[in-house]
Amino acid sequence: MFPSLAVVPLLPGVPVPAAVLEGRHDGGQRQVTSFPGEITIMRRPKTLIAMSADVARRLITPPVRERLTAITDVDPDLVVCDFAGADLAETEVLYTSWGCPPVTAEVLAGAPRLSAIVHAAGSVKHHVTDACWQRGIKVSSAAAANAEPVAEYTLAAILFANKRVLDIAHIYRTTMRGHDWDALYPGFGNYRRTVGVVGASRIGRRVIELLRPFELEVLVADPYLTEDLGVAHVPLDELVARSDVVSLHAPSLPETRHLMNAARLAAMRDGATLINTARGALVDQDALVAELSTGRIHAVIDVTEPEVPPPGSPLYRLPNVLLTPHIAGSLGGELARMADLSLGELARYARGLPFEHGVQADALSRSA
Repeated sequence: MFPSLAVVPLLPGVPVPAAVLEGRHDGGQRQVTSFPGEITIMRRPKTLIAMSADVARRLITPPVRERLTAITDVDPDLVVCDFAGADLAETEVLYTSWGCPPVTAEVLAGAPRLSAIVHAAGSVKHHVTDACWQRGIKVSSAAAANAEPVAEYTLAAILFANKRVLDIAHIYRTTMRGHDWDALYPGFGNYRRTVGVVGASRIGRRVIELLRPFELEVLVADPYLTEDLGVAHVPLDELVARSDVVSLHAPSLPETRHLMNAARLAAMRDGATLINTARGALVDQDALVAELSTGRIHAVIDVTEPEVPPPGSPLYRLPNVLLTPHIAGSLGGELARMADLSLGELARYARGLPFEHGVQADALSRSA
């Protein structure tokens, strides 16, 4: 092997020249060489891992470590969570995830060769600063991979909410006898119910896709939406008033703070469910608690403001609330999906190809 070459496992989504591809029975392709399943990368860019030590421990598993060191020139045991004192003089790529400190102008001054940030997580707003964009640094994010478990959580919440699964399970567990469920919950179930998706974000769009097999009426509200997603595009207030389930997928921006205010919460249909897997700031939490305390509506809440409600919060004890501790996004085995996507992006960069999941600065003003 020549020193300038690296042979690494073929990564999903990374094209290789057509002359060396062969079709597979499953519609994919594989590299036809003496080393099946491998591609040749002309160089291994100098890379530094920047994330919290805990995230690195969970994200960079032995298989990820093997692929990462094959694609890049990296010390997999060196994980930076503070750039103070870090030697960035030769670093070309930052491989980041949750816990990465901000890449400020001061940091960039000590990193003259830095030209790319590959983020193995969702939003890059915390650490990719204006100075990065001004420098022209290329940025990639694994937000598409992180969107999948959030959309799956949302789908499950929608189906359970319309079926009144949690309410019925609670009654059954506490009374230990059967009931006339139709009398208690007239019309419950998912057939022809209306689901409102607030925000045609990456996650919002994925939720819409996952809902297609079900006989539901789906509405979407988003002031920036211009294309046809195959569902009714309606104003937010109409969506809130018509929906049996309102699911939030909008970014947290100054103009979306308390998007679901007291008036909109009061406008929700009796028995409707609010799902929030986006950001706690989208909901006026005091107004939500007041509305939930009447028992008129239900809620599935994965994000709150503050991140963990105080011990005395009614959200912990209200029977019409399912409260989870920000678990909709990638956790456990789902981290491997983000690692796979980000490794694919590193391989593309090493081969001189543009990112498939690149982030543009102008899109951040209306995205998470």
